[in-house]
Amino acid sequence: MRLHRLIRILYPPRSISFCSSSSPPAGKEVKGSTRLLEIGDVLRECRRFSASDVASYSEVTGDRNPVHLDADFSRRVAGFEGGRIVHGMLVASLFPSLIASHFPGAIYVAQNLKFKLPVYVGEEVVAEVKAIYTKGIKNRFIAKFTTKCFTNQDCLVIDGEATTILPTLVLNK
Repeated sequence: MRLHRLIRILYPPRSISFCSSSSPPAGKEVKGSTRLLEIGDVLRECRRFSASDVASYSEVTGDRNPVHLDADFSRRVAGFEGGRIVHGMLVASLFPSLIASHFPGAIYVAQNLKFKLPVYVGEEVVAEVKAIYTKGIKNRFIAKFTTKCFTNQDCLVIDGEATTILPTLVLNK
């Protein structure tokens, strides 16, 4: 049986409600300042996507939708008052990047996403992943995270859940 199918059977997706007051707990100390990932731990990263980032992403993916590349079109035709919008998948790419930065060797096996609001070029975005489930299997760990992105006004722009395989639960800071 394939691993992704086994994961889906053993750990079906579940709905997690949004809580804006989440903050990471103290966590377990291991060897000095090293910590183990615990349920409820939150990892965050801030990012602004530039016009150059969007142009590079468009070139690599072939997604040349004018809402990403032409501010006038985005405002006038598509109705995005803030102008050019960042590709949703480019914003969502913050999640695997954030997880891998804390758990080198992490394997991203599943992600569901809901794009709630646009992110405009130059707008600050905060990516947040929150641990909601972990289980050890042999010498690896299955971990589930809620995945959320917010703009500077604390508006939820992306909401979802990810499943990963981690080589360790030790947080790399």
